[in-house]
Amino acid sequence: MKIVRYRFKGVTAYGLLEGEEIREIRGDVFGEFQAGGRVSGLGEVDLLAPCVPGKIVAVGLNYRDHAEEMKVQIPDEPLLFFKPSTAVIGPGEKIIYPKMSSRVDYEGELGVVVAKISRDVPLESTRDHILGYVCFNDVTARDFQERDLQWTRAKGFDTFAPLGPWIETDLDPHHLKIETFLNGERKQASTTENLIFNCYELISFISKIMTLMPGDVIATGTPSGISPMTVGDRVDVVVEGIGTLTNSVAEG
Repeated sequence: MKIVRYRFKGVTAYGLLEGEEIREIRGDVFGEFQAGGRVSGLGEVDLLAPCVPGKIVAVGLNYRDHAEEMKVQIPDEPLLFFKPSTAVIGPGEKIIYPKMSSRVDYEGELGVVVAKISRDVPLESTRDHILGYVCFNDVTARDFQERDLQWTRAKGFDTFAPLGPWIETDLDPHHLKIETFLNGERKQASTTENLIFNCYELISFISKIMTLMPGDVIATGTPSGISPMTVGDRVDVVVEGIGTLTNSVAEG
């Protein structure tokens, strides 16, 4: 099941994508709901970021090859940081290149959307706390990441959290191919089998630190192959079983 969030005739709503058709959702997408009638065709609406997270909990250095690429020690526990909700953009929206930065990188990732209030979740129960999965781009001002003692500035600019194009609910997250393309050239290629800490382990670990709320997003980390983007570039994050998240870079 693909859950979309869209704007149509001035109204913003959640819907279900079936082929190229959007059907209305009756009820609460984070609770009980059912499919209603047809709203429109996919090409007739503006697709938005498929959820509005209160917080984005991101995981650094969660692929062994990326840790090696960054020349840092592989972590013994998940390395967590935040991206603000104001960084979120949806499919087709512009990533704004900050004037103060001299290097901005893409980082293609699998994102996990939290289904319900989650606190101290046992590992064996984590699946029940996941609504579904999205493509995620952890855009990073690499120069500030290297300069600052923590990553808030490097990760937190407006537009630095593209996610979408929809939430895929029926997915095994442990064996997914993930790729990132810059202007059509493949730059990242891996699978979620290479995650150091998998999606279920992350939900359980993070929920023992902080309460996760419905709609929160966990960005699970990026594989090797990061490199800079420039104004005018197009970046596509492709996750098997979900689809393609496309954004371009615009001048700040």
